[in-house]
This record gives sequence, structure tokens and C-alpha cells, in this order.
Amino acid sequence: MAIEQRAFGRTGHRSTAVIFGGAALSRGDEAMADRALDILLEHGINHLDTAAAYGEAERLMGPWMDRHRDAFFLASKTGDRDHAGARDSIRRSLDLLRTDRLDLIQLHALHHPDEWEKALGPGGALEAAIEAREEGLARFIGVTGHGWTIAAMHRRSLERFAFDSVLMPWNPFVAENETYARDFEATAALCAERGVAVQTIKSLARGPWAAGVARTRNTWYQPLEDDDDIRTAVDWVLGRPEIFLITAGDIDLLPRVLKAASEREDGAPMPDTPAVEAFRERAGLASIFGI
Repeated sequence: MAIEQRAFGRTGHRSTAVIFGGAALSRGDEAMADRALDILLEHGINHLDTAAAYGEAERLMGPWMDRHRDAFFLASKTGDRDHAGARDSIRRSLDLLRTDRLDLIQLHALHHPDEWEKALGPGGALEAAIEAREEGLARFIGVTGHGWTIAAMHRRSLERFAFDSVLMPWNPFVAENETYARDFEATAALCAERGVAVQTIKSLARGPWAAGVARTRNTWYQPLEDDDDIRTAVDWVLGRPEIFLITAGDIDLLPRVLKAASEREDGAPMPDTPAVEAFRERAGLASIFGI
């Protein structure tokens, strides 16, 4: 079965419910990039998400654009907070990605209040993103982030500017945190009201890497490994028809996530509560953001 497509907010694009996370190529090479592209094309993925901060990712994805630019909605991110830095970052991303336009440029990891004020204030990165949109270098503008406060920060961002998309963590563990869940739902409701796309990350996060445990994956958290657990996590996220799942930052997990997503029926509901509770206990889910 094909992975379903959903309206990506008010952009007019129908993106696959699963979006490729370019962080998986941060330490990659050409062979890894070729393998990733084959997997994406096999599953019909039509939306790519990367960032200036993702190591080799933009450079490795550049050849994809030479051959398949029109097949993908292409998103990147700038972590710079000032106008000049963000302007230069956007142009470097375009050069590395071998394209004359991004479909989406995002302000990356905008969770610290001081950085937020700088990026969204006079002479900040947001002005560079707006300038890029006016020049035809980017079509839409989004904001991303991690951590327990980011859902609330995104609402603050949406009150300051009409962002086209947000990106934040969402999985069965963070949903158990009363404060975060409340903030996520409030932000998701505001996004639905305004036609803002909601992208989610950390669907496969099991917990932090334990001390002394070898890091066998290219993820800063320990991911789920069992196929049944991966399937449950994917079904849980995609059971909400208004949100998107960005794949984990490890290339070997990519085909397993896409397989789980492709085997879902369009519009299938979230797993029931007993199944999710059994999954939480079996997988031993824990916080990756601290207390």
C-alpha cells in the first residue's frame, strides 16, 4: 500500500504523512544517500526535511535535486538568529541543495526566549526568511524546536508571525506529561484554525542512551528497535489525520518506519488505550528531555 498524503497546512501541497528527516544523512556518504533515495522513491515519499546544521545532509541531497527536484517538497532550516547570518545560511543551503528555491525555510530550534526575541525582532532571522520569500528563494516559512516548552513557544511564535508550519515532539511518552500534552493540543488546535501544518519528531524515541551503552544508531536518543514497537509508534502518531511524522535520524530505521506507514490503511485510528499502555510498558519509554 502507498503512504497516504495529507494537506500540508495552507500551502496547497499534499505531502506524504511521513516526511524524510535529513538528519539521517548528517554523517553519511554518497552510497548512503543513493540508498536513501531509492527507499524514498520506492515508498513514494514526496517531502524532504533537512537543515544547515545536519552535517553532510544538504550536500548529499543536492544530487537528488538535479534529478528529482519537482518530485519533492523541499524544506530546510537556518539556526542563525540575525538577519545577515540567516540570509547567508539560506543561500548556502540553496547552493548545497543545487536548487534555486526552497519550498519551506524554517527557523531552527527556536525555544530559548532570548534567541526567540532576537530571531523574531528587528534585524532578526525572520526578516531574512521573509526577504527570501519575497525574492522567490523560499515559498513558505516555518518554525521548529525541541524540549518541554516548545509547544507553548510555538503558540507565542504564531501570535507574532503567520508561520506556515511548526515542528515539535510528539510520541506516547511526551503525551503522558500533562503540561506538554495540554500545550501540544492548544498549539495543534490553533494550527488547525489557521491552516498551519503540524510536523512531529521523536516518534521512535525510547529514552536517553544509558551510560556505558554503545551508541549503535545515528540518533542522540536511544530509538525503538522492535518492529512491533515501531509499528505501534507510527500508528499512534499517524492516527491523528492532521499531523505529519518526520523520520528518525538513522538511515537503517528508515525502511522500517516507511514499511509500517505503508501498511496502514488511510484514515486508520490510533491504537486503543490498552495497546498503547502495553507498548509503553514493554518498550520502557523514558524522557529524552530531562525532568
